Amino acid sequence: MAKVLVGLSGGVDSAVAAALLLEQGHEVVAGYMKNWINEEGIPGDCPWEQDIEDAHAVAKHLGIEFRVIDLIDSYRHRIVDYLIAGYRQGITPNPDVWCNREMKFGVFLDYALAQDFSFVATGHYARKRVSANGSAAILRGADPNKDQSYFLAMMTQQQTAHALFPVGEMLKPEARAIATKFALPVAHKKDSQGICFIGAIKMSDFLRHHVPDQPGDIVDTDGKLRGRHQGLHLYTLGQRKGHGVASPREGMAYVVVGKDMKNNRLIVGWDTQQSPGLYAHHCIVGTLNWIHESPQGTTLMEAQPRYRAKAEPCEVITQVNGKCEVKFRTPQRAISPGQICAFYDGGKLLGGGVFEEVG
Repeated sequence: MAKVLVGLSGGVDSAVAAALLLEQGHEVVAGYMKNWINEEGIPGDCPWEQDIEDAHAVAKHLGIEFRVIDLIDSYRHRIVDYLIAGYRQGITPNPDVWCNREMKFGVFLDYALAQDFSFVATGHYARKRVSANGSAAILRGADPNKDQSYFLAMMTQQQTAHALFPVGEMLKPEARAIATKFALPVAHKKDSQGICFIGAIKMSDFLRHHVPDQPGDIVDTDGKLRGRHQGLHLYTLGQRKGHGVASPREGMAYVVVGKDMKNNRLIVGWDTQQSPGLYAHHCIVGTLNWIHESPQGTTLMEAQPRYRAKAEPCEVITQVNGKCEVKFRTPQRAISPGQICAFYDGGKLLGGGVFEEVG
């Protein structure tokens, strides 16, 4: 049996993970990662106090030690600053993926190892397998509707080796049933919908607090003026609503198809495969991370361009600059620079990278 530090978030999945590990005979300690407390007073709900209270109640109910681990400075430096810098550059970063790499299995894992823990456990719906040679692999979660392996695409082999995902082997209803079985205080708590640990604060409010509005023109793909925007950082590729441009055609809608950073113009077009900039056949992916060995030359695999998207067959062509070109068999909608591309071989997560160029 192992000494395990469970990251209790205050939600049901991590609580079930702690209960299962305890039932299996492990030495379990609960740790709440105090990452973000909305000191700036941004409008919205950042329920960190309630989450700590709920996590503490779970630990007390299970009879395990509970620790609050202050990681606010690391979170601001590694996640918040990264997020703000990305939006200022006009890209769409993914803080949830980096939170796993830099926080849960970064500084939190470093803390755990320094405290003589062998593993960090979370409530992710993903599975882990260890091969005969000792290497660790991440597989998709057993529940296809809850699979969260995409968010683990930037994890290293070392991080994976020290990770445990106890709920990844079950369906969400089974996890709820186990929470009820153990009479966990959060058994009926709703799942959180916020970004990483920022909570339910609207991204637009968060960005406006850190990135000043910079109004500009909205034009269509022919260059015709269609309206005004408040700042390119407030819009994402493929966005159907919230851009303020009404459609002059029945049954058609304008969507965001591009950003002209040089002229501070937002470009909108029709939501069709013929709309320039909306669909891509190939892209360049950088900041590559491979959980196992790096592929060489041209390799066939699947690429998942965003969470909830289907992993699509593609060719991955490695480049000498440490990047790769990804060629999709079918064009993909609204691939945005800054987002994470996760690579798979069937149900096995191979790694990931950041979309840099889309074409």
